[in-house]
Order: sequence, then C-alpha cells, then structure tokens
Amino acid sequence: MAIERQTPDPAQEVEDMQDMTTERSTEDIDDEIIEILEGLDEEEGVQYQDDGSVILGEMEEEMGAVGFSENLAEVVSQSELSKIYIELTAAIENDKSARKDWEKTYTDGLKYLGMKFDNERSEPFEGASGVIHPLLGESVTQFQAQAYKELLPAQGPVKTQVVGEYSAASEEQAQRVKEFMNYQIIHVMEEYDEDLDQMLFYLPLAGSAFKKVYYDENLQRAVSKFVAPEDLIVPYYTTDLESCPRITHVIKMPENEVKKLQAIGFYRDVKVSDGSDLSNASGVKEEIEKLEGMEPSYDTGEVSNLYEVHCNLDLEGFEDVNEEGEYTEVKLPYIITIDSNSENILAIRRNFEEEDPMKNKIEYFVHFKFLPGLGFYGFGLTHMIGGLSKASTSIVRQLIDAGTLANLPAGFKTRGIRIRDEDSPIQPGEFRDVDAPAGSLRDAIQPLPFKEPSGTLLSLLGLLVQSGQRFASIAEINIGEGNSQAPVGTTVALLEKSTKVLSAIHKRLHAGQKKEFNLLAEIFSKSLPESYPYAIAGGQMEIKQADFDDRVDVFPVSNPDIFSTSQRIIMAQEMMQLVQSNPQIHGPNGMYEAYRRMYAALGTDNIDSLLIPPPDTQPKPIESGMENSTLLMGGTAQAFIQQNHDAHIASHVNLLNMQPVQMNAQIQANIHSHIMQHLQMKADLIAQQQMPPEAMQQYQQLQQQAQQSTPVDAAALNQQANEILAQFSSPIMTDLMAQFAQQVATPPQEDPLVAIRKQELALKGQELQQDKEQFAVKEQMRADEKSRQDQIDRERIDAQRDIARMKDDTTQDRLDQQKELKLIDIGLKQFDQFR
Repeated sequence: MAIERQTPDPAQEVEDMQDMTTERSTEDIDDEIIEILEGLDEEEGVQYQDDGSVILGEMEEEMGAVGFSENLAEVVSQSELSKIYIELTAAIENDKSARKDWEKTYTDGLKYLGMKFDNERSEPFEGASGVIHPLLGESVTQFQAQAYKELLPAQGPVKTQVVGEYSAASEEQAQRVKEFMNYQIIHVMEEYDEDLDQMLFYLPLAGSAFKKVYYDENLQRAVSKFVAPEDLIVPYYTTDLESCPRITHVIKMPENEVKKLQAIGFYRDVKVSDGSDLSNASGVKEEIEKLEGMEPSYDTGEVSNLYEVHCNLDLEGFEDVNEEGEYTEVKLPYIITIDSNSENILAIRRNFEEEDPMKNKIEYFVHFKFLPGLGFYGFGLTHMIGGLSKASTSIVRQLIDAGTLANLPAGFKTRGIRIRDEDSPIQPGEFRDVDAPAGSLRDAIQPLPFKEPSGTLLSLLGLLVQSGQRFASIAEINIGEGNSQAPVGTTVALLEKSTKVLSAIHKRLHAGQKKEFNLLAEIFSKSLPESYPYAIAGGQMEIKQADFDDRVDVFPVSNPDIFSTSQRIIMAQEMMQLVQSNPQIHGPNGMYEAYRRMYAALGTDNIDSLLIPPPDTQPKPIESGMENSTLLMGGTAQAFIQQNHDAHIASHVNLLNMQPVQMNAQIQANIHSHIMQHLQMKADLIAQQQMPPEAMQQYQQLQQQAQQSTPVDAAALNQQANEILAQFSSPIMTDLMAQFAQQVATPPQEDPLVAIRKQELALKGQELQQDKEQFAVKEQMRADEKSRQDQIDRERIDAQRDIARMKDDTTQDRLDQQKELKLIDIGLKQFDQFR
C-alpha cells in the first residue's frame, strides 16, 4: 500500500528553515534538504517525485485497489494535488471577479432594505434624517409571505401521478410515495421548513437562490439545504447548472464537524485552517452581517472555509479509457473539497454512477429564479426596483429634512448681539432676554429662508412608490370594489392583470421545486432499504425502495397558475356563479363540486361532514341473476368488460326461453340489446389477443396519451384507438352474432291440425303413462300385502313349532323322572329282600 510520507516534507523543511533565519544561504538550505533525502531508508520503496515529495510503496497498486466511492485524494500524489489546488483556486478567483457587477448591484440593494437605520448622516447637516423608504422591504416580505404558504402547505408539499398505464397497483404505489415524501419533509427533514423560508426571503433580493439536495453522511438521511447565491460560484459564461463545467459551493463548516468527517474517513486526515480568512469575505457577506448587526471580527477560529468544487477533471491515475483500454482524454466529473486557508485538498470523489456508461455527472443543486436575467443569475427586486427604492429614500429624507429645518429655523445674527443661554433652544411660552445694541432686534437677526416640505416632491414620491408596487405586484387588488353583477370574464381579466408578474414567478418556483423533489426521490431510491416501515399519526406505514421508479412522477402540490388564497377564492367564487347560472348543463354533480371547491379554497376541514354527496348514478357490475331480474321488470342492464361474457350470455338466453318473456316483445328487445353488449366486449377482448404487435403498440400508446390529455383531446385519441380496435373486432363480432342467431333461432311453423293431433297424442300418451304408473303402483301394493301375509304365516308356524317342541321337552322330562323313581323303588325292594 502506498503511503505518502508527511514528515519530513522537503518543501516544508525549506519554509521552516526560512522562518528560523533569513541570514542562511540557499546553498546551506539545499545541503540540509539533500541530507534529509539521503537519510530515507532505501528498503522502504522510496519514490522521488518531480516536485520533491516522497512516496513509499507502489503508487499504482494503491490506485488500482481504491474503491469507486472512496476518497481519491488519499492515493493521489502530493504533486498532483498541488497542481489541482492551484488550477481550481485560480479558476474560482476568476469566477468571483466575473460576477463583481452582480455582487455590487445586490449589495447596493441590500442597503435600501430598511433593516438598519442610518443615524450617522452629517449631510446636509449634522443629524439629518437616515430613514429608508420601505418599498423594497415591503415587496420582499409580501412575496415571501405569499410564496411560503403555497410551496409548503400543512398537509405536505408533494403529490404524485401515475406515469403510463393506470392500475390499482400503480395507484397504491403513487400513494405510498406521496405519503412517505411528505412525512420525510414535514417530520424528518427538520431543516427543510426553515431553509425554504429563508430561501424565499433571499430570492426576491438576489434574483437567484439555490437548494442543495444530497445524502448527509453524519445525519444518515437525505437533506435539502438552502445555499445563498453569494455562496455558489460559477463561470461567467454559464447558462444553467446542468451544463455548467464548474460549480463551486462555498461552505462555512465548524471545525469540529470537519474533524468528525475526517474521523469517519470522509475527508483526508490533514491539518485544516484555524478559521476563516476575513480578507476573502465577499462584499455581500459583509453587507448582510452589517444588516444583522454582527461584527465581522467575531471569533472565526472555530469555522473552516471550504470550497466544494463540482468540476470535470482528467485525474492522473484515474483517466478515462475506451473499450480498447486507450486513453480518451475526456475529463470525468469529480467533487473536490478544498480548505482554502490551509491550502489542502480534503477529498476527491467521483461524481457519476458506477454503472453509468456515459459517466454523466450527478446533479445536487437546484436553481430558483425570481426573474430570468441576462446571464446565469436571475434578476431580483434589488435589480428591478432598487433605483426606485433609492430615489424614494432620497425624497423621503429631503421631505423630513425640509420639515426639520422649517420647524427649527437657523440664520445669521449681528456679532455684537448677546442672548442669554443662546446654546439651548427656546422652550414653548418662553421669552428670553436679548441685548441689541444696534437698535431693532429685527435688524440684528436674519433667519435663512427655509421652505416647507415640497408638495411636488411628495407627489413624485407617490408616483415612484406606485410604480414600484405595481411592478412587484403588491398593490391592492381592487376587484371587490366594482359591480357585483359584473361578468365573470371581467373579474378574471382584472385578476390576471393584477397578478400576471407574480404568476410567472410562481411558475418558476413550481418548476424548481419539481426538480428538487425528483432529486429527493432519486436519493430515496438509492438510500432506503427494500422495505422501510415508519409510524405516523393514526397508524403504521411502509414504503418500498422499488416504489421510487419511473412509474410514478413526483411534483409540487401547489398550482403553478394560482399563487395565493385570495386568488383561489376568487376563482372558486366565479366558478360557482357560472354553475349557478345554468346548473342543467353541469350535470347532477355540478353544484356539489362547485361548493366543494369553494370550501377547499377557503381551507375548510372535514368538508364531507358539511356536504352530502349526490347519489351515485353510475352503473356497476352485478351478477347475471340480478340483471335478469331487472330485465324482467322492464329495465335495462349494462355490460362491463371484466365480466364473464359467456356465462352472462348463457343466462340471458335461458331467460329468453321463458314463457313470460316470449309473450313480451319489449323485454325480448332489452335482453337482445344487453346480449349485444356482451358480444361486442367479447369481440374486443379476442381482437386484442389476436392483434399484431405493431397495431397493439399503437393502440396502447393512444390509450396512454388519452389518460394524460384534456377531456377534449382524450375523446379524439380514444376515437382513434377505437377505430384501430374495430378493424380487428368487427369480423369477430360478425361470427359471434351468427352463432348467437343460430342458438336462439325459432323452428319452422307446423300445420295447426297436425299440431293439435300431436297434442292429443301427447295427452293420450300421458294418460297411458299415468295408467301404467297407477297399475304398477297397485301391483306393488298387492305384492307388498302378499309378502306381509307370508311373513305372518311363517311367524305363526314358527311359533307353533316352538310350542310343540316345548311340550315334547316337558313330556320327556316327566318320563325321565318316572323312570328314575321306578328304578329307586326297585332298588329299595331288592335291598329289603337281602336284608
């Protein structure tokens, strides 16, 4: 691993030697440098650079092993770093010089903002008025108050829109993105509110203001920081940030924060400056500090002055190569951080994506313009009405000074005249003693002929103020003082005339904020995990990293055509008058929507609790049985593309075969009409499946364009899409209708006599069938009766047999007992004989 040897550094040794003594010769210094270099260990792989620096180890191996997102300044040679520092600082100084005129106009305008009272004026007399006319300050604060409320509403400044084909999944994705970004901006990004507020105050003053959107390593989240216009420096020929070859961001960072970034390896571990160099402070900064009441001599020992330069660079060891491995000499985008006072480069990092084959630079800055200028920077109110503010201030001071001199006159007096306490002013009701040796007091005192404040100057002041207010669009909109019965077009025309300047400015802010939100969404897509749960008031939410893709567009919730609540209320009121004048042509929802928008313009909460929505008259898909019920009652039914058309057609065909339907021609016509709808939708679905790829692509493009167009344009685009579909669905519809006609076709009519005879034969057959069935029933009953009788007989025989068997058993038992008794008697008799 290559290690740059910091101690001893030959060049630094030379500076130290020169500081210690100025009497030593150049030869002595060179001898000591040679001794230092010879003392280095040859076995450490010492490499001597052209500028005298020393590198230990293999530099090429170090450069090859560095990661894509690592700090390249750690491995680049000191000579290359010095070269980069000299080139960039020289370019930055040239860029500063190129915008001197812009800074001067901006600085002069700040003096007439009215934040600081000039109480040190001695012209035309000591203690002359130092008041500043509030024309510029009033214009700035009016604009800031209007824009701040519109760009950051309480519900969040972000809304989303589905790009491409609409679906329920894409709508849910857009809703998740909207809720998460509003949650981040309102609750997590604590700096956003204050920075936006401050930016909107700077913008009308300077004409340009900037936001820097990036991922903060210390905070571990996305941030959107305000960058003052004097802190962002670009070359004089730059027209926009996207094509700017060099963007320099001047950063005042606390020294402790720099050390934190050095500790985590974000910056090089080198000595940084002890504080900001006051000599490099711009005139704009000095003027702002004066307005804030801060002294420029405050303790700067804790603040480092950094230059973060976004530029293109052909960095040694990291040159751009083509597919053949040859150097292209194309400069690549880098971000280089310089400590201006210590003259050290703290970091060099690539400013393009590793997977980007074009190596396009990553955008961090967003430019907000008040008015488009003649160059890169925009024009603000200091540029446009700064002269009017200066002239108004001058006239106000003249009027006040004239009044002061008229109320407290001065003049000449005779040298010999003596007045008691002549140095103190005369109080009301006081008569002071005067010694007038020359005679008459009138002849001894001659007051100067001071005039009263000029009425001409006062009229001129009013003209200047009105011109400035009219340009800044802060004059009162007097459309409410006219006739209440005036046509709507007149009111809208007066409103547009009074606000067209602010409306254009608001559109520029809307465009800038849209770019800011897109940069934030891109950071979220790279920094979030695959699934990120977060808690809000009322429940648990979840966002997915994949939600931030090209299917969802992010833009501000503010309306670029409406920039104030009063304008929104006026437009809603005029719309309500139009609806009330002819409610029939606005449909059943016309009045409801007019009142709803009026309440929304007023900022009313819980509008649904005040307004009862009209009943929903739009048909909805229902089951085929419910459709049959509606058709039987004489109503009509509506088919929908997502229904099972074959099942619905089969159900409706069975309905046609029912006797009540066959007796009512109107019901049959309604059923046939409804079946035709199902057949056409089925034909369209089949046509989309069989359509050639090129025709299908054209059809889908027209549908997507219709979703993003106005209603009038959408109708024309849908008509074109339907014409393409009809070319393929019409033949299919013809076949489906032929099949349906065969399915419901009525058989040919028969001779009435034959039909009657058939009916008689059918009735006779039914009678014979009934007799047969009755005979079969009777025979079955006889068989069942016989079976039951046989069963009874068998049971009787079995019972008799059991009784006979029991009798036989009893007789046998009796005989056996008698036999035993007989044998016993015989035995006894024999016993008696022998005895």
